[in-house]
Amino acid sequence: MTGVTAIGQKEREWRMAGEGLRTRWSADVDPEAVLPEYPRPQMVRDEWMNLNGLWEYAVRPLEAEEAADKDYDGTILVPFPIESALSGVGRPMRPEERLCYRRSFELPAEWEGRSVILNLGAVDWKTEVRVNGQVVGEHSGGYCPFRFDITRHIRFAEQNVIAIIVWDPTDAYGQERGKQTLQPKGLFYTAVSGIWQTVWLEPVSERHVRSFRLTPDIDAGELTIELDMGEASGLLTVEAVAMEDGKEVASALGEASSPIKLRIPEAKLWSPATPFLYGLEIRLLGENGVVLDRIGSYFGMRSFTIEADGGGRKRLCLNHEPLFQHGLLDQGYWPDGLYTAPTDEALAYDPQMAKAMGFNMIRKHIKVEPARWYYHCDRLGLIVWQDMPNGGAGWNHLHHLILPNLFGSARIDDRSERTLRALGRADPANREQYRKELKEMIDALYNSPCIGMWVPFNEAWGQFHAAETAAWVESCDPTRPVDHASGWHDQGYGDLKSVHTYFRKLRKPRDKGSRERVYVLSEYGGYGLPLPGHAWREGKSFGYRKYKSAEQLYEKYRSLIEDQLKPLIPQGLSAAVYTQLTDVETEANGLMTYDREVVKIDPARLRELHRFIESRETRACEEERATDGG
Repeated sequence: MTGVTAIGQKEREWRMAGEGLRTRWSADVDPEAVLPEYPRPQMVRDEWMNLNGLWEYAVRPLEAEEAADKDYDGTILVPFPIESALSGVGRPMRPEERLCYRRSFELPAEWEGRSVILNLGAVDWKTEVRVNGQVVGEHSGGYCPFRFDITRHIRFAEQNVIAIIVWDPTDAYGQERGKQTLQPKGLFYTAVSGIWQTVWLEPVSERHVRSFRLTPDIDAGELTIELDMGEASGLLTVEAVAMEDGKEVASALGEASSPIKLRIPEAKLWSPATPFLYGLEIRLLGENGVVLDRIGSYFGMRSFTIEADGGGRKRLCLNHEPLFQHGLLDQGYWPDGLYTAPTDEALAYDPQMAKAMGFNMIRKHIKVEPARWYYHCDRLGLIVWQDMPNGGAGWNHLHHLILPNLFGSARIDDRSERTLRALGRADPANREQYRKELKEMIDALYNSPCIGMWVPFNEAWGQFHAAETAAWVESCDPTRPVDHASGWHDQGYGDLKSVHTYFRKLRKPRDKGSRERVYVLSEYGGYGLPLPGHAWREGKSFGYRKYKSAEQLYEKYRSLIEDQLKPLIPQGLSAAVYTQLTDVETEANGLMTYDREVVKIDPARLRELHRFIESRETRACEEERATDGG
């Protein structure tokens, strides 16, 4: 079921803005069917209405009233951010401006008598939503889904008008924003404002499942299901059915207010080698046995733990087996859509290529993707280390980015007032907003089998109270490890020692507790190969080291793996993240170009080079160390 066209829209052909770099998938974008796939694969309901497509838009001064009917500037293709070419607008937003969206829709007659929920996948940053002129809610945060019950504000058998007003100051304010900047260059990229994920409606019963948590326990052979029923009251029952290849393998019945446990006999475990997913159906039953809500979902049986190897060293384990996790840094940017992939096929392409290259992990770098991206990683068998997008006001780039990267850094106390000011976190309200958005991210992604690590802070950008934050994350989700301070300014907390190395030879860090903490190389490499015709800006490129040919790049990469990375595994190295999957704007250090047209090293050669992560070489190294006495 699709949405209707925007009100006041003139008949005209939609066009991409500008003549810049684009991907092959931009040609597949249809304004009448933009990203038509169901946007929430782990919580599927049969009926929904997609509101993606052409909306009216206006950019107005921050203090101005909402745009009047005649004041809209034109049309914008939702959900592409206004700065992107695919939006059809392609203009930046300033901190003193706000962005107004508007469109109309008519509801199906069969929805009458039910509650109607408006879902927004992500809107950057501060959002107000109005339906038929009435404010239905506000939300601050640019990366996670939110929803409003608009039942009281809608009308049947006539047009309804939805307006969305957004303010996004990007790096002029201090909110979580990842690598967005108003002045993009080098490591920081074009800003993204407004709607950038799918907007959609769904009808539900007044009493319905708001959300749920799925927690697999491979040792007990069971899945625990916990429902969030919101304000629903009464004696409600939940029935859950697990399926293997469409056939029922387990079922359970219980009160909706209590956890439900599904026994999974002889569970097939999820892993990169065998990414098996069970189907799941959840049915909410009223007092008379009538089905109030029916949800389709899926889950994977797996565990992410930290355990000692045969030599007494801590290792990252999947399903209680040491697994060397070798991944790619992935920024999630597109030349035509910026934060938003042109199509679902494009969205799936990046994890497909990472898998084809022989990697078993992706570090999603200071961005949160749409739910369908994690679904693709779930089905492909890619572990995901999930970063929290960074924020903070007024970073000291010299002391907290450049010098630590070049020369290493002494540990700083990220609780002191002086450090909080230097790292842009002096404002308590700013820190509280970070925690709110971090909790939203954990809640949104908790059920994804692929998520294997939370990363609250990267390279001290906006870092504060990292040890306490990691402990809090562990209390929110005790099923996954936490990399509390990726790169530097480690606070000595937790089970991970996380290092970034670009300008020096890879080596084991000098850490007195190295046998007690897992050693991970959470960024390395960054080898660049600029390719004319596939550049964001011809003649301008950034890379930690640059090479002139694909063969030279391969040989340097091969040497990096064979001569530097692999020897560190028997010394305790448990994971490594190469920078990076694709070029991004002026960064030319990807294994693919920004437009995804050129894979710089043959995936087959990379896959052969990476076979050590598929073999039992890691375990052999552990056994050798144990024999040698550690």
